[in-house]
Amino acid sequence: DIIIENEVPFCDADKMGDGDFGMSIAKGFKELKKEWASRKKDDIGTFLVSCSKIIKEYCGGASGPIWGSAFSYAGKAMIGKSEANLKDIGVMLQEANRGVFETGEKSFGKGAVVGDKTLVDALKPCADAIVNASLDGEKLVDGLIAGAKASVEGANNTKEFSAKLGRAGTVGDKSIGYPDAGAYGLSV
Repeated sequence: DIIIENEVPFCDADKMGDGDFGMSIAKGFKELKKEWASRKKDDIGTFLVSCSKIIKEYCGGASGPIWGSAFSYAGKAMIGKSEANLKDIGVMLQEANRGVFETGEKSFGKGAVVGDKTLVDALKPCADAIVNASLDGEKLVDGLIAGAKASVEGANNTKEFSAKLGRAGTVGDKSIGYPDAGAYGLSV
């Protein structure tokens, strides 16, 4: 729902790409919403893997493979689980980050890392903050808040440096001053 509701703002944020990030990602999540009732939800991993297939097929451009891989890797980390604690959520997001990295590596010869100005700039700090909160024994809600704050900070940090990967990577230093659309979308 959040992605669908923010389709236009996500497109507006895609100033250094081709301006269609919101439309590309919302297309897949609209299809997922249509098929929501048909998804088995008793196993978190199976559910996320099934969602990844829809996302890969229906999200446009690079969003399909990248976000779909994130869901697929997250799902594989959760196979057999019907509940998730804070550590599980952190590990799941770390695996999502690994999926994004490996998809980029296979597709472009380099996987995205923090500092490349991609969605990883929001995803990795979020995942790491949640894992660290779980190791510190924090409550679920406090750990999730820490992850959300790290995600927003990571997305905001992308304004400060030039893009090295993704669509914005083609404009380099012209991207300074603008947040990465994927990182911004993930932080929302």
